[in-house]
Amino acid sequence: MKFEITKNGVATVITLRERKLDAFVSGELKAEFLILCKPKVTEKLIIDMRKVDSCDSSGLSALLIAERAMREHGGVVRLVGVHKKVLSLLKISQLDRVFQIYDSLNGALKA
Repeated sequence: MKFEITKNGVATVITLRERKLDAFVSGELKAEFLILCKPKVTEKLIIDMRKVDSCDSSGLSALLIAERAMREHGGVVRLVGVHKKVLSLLKISQLDRVFQIYDSLNGALKA
């Protein structure tokens, strides 16, 4: 999977470079989330999804693994730039209530 990780103070930003968040990429992403979502690594995990235009259940599962791991130590996951189709899937599955969703990276960093 193509992604970029940057640290910004207490936040870690992972920028996804794939158009699809599906079974072909979710395994690698889950492994990366388990590394990043530790108490001493980051308090805020910001997932920049501006390039992602589709997502399936395995992609949602990867996002949920990150959210659960962060919540266990009081951290948060914020999604940025969620495409309309992906947002629709999040709403249908009621995961828009689980994730904090922002239009811009600056908004997610400042919140």
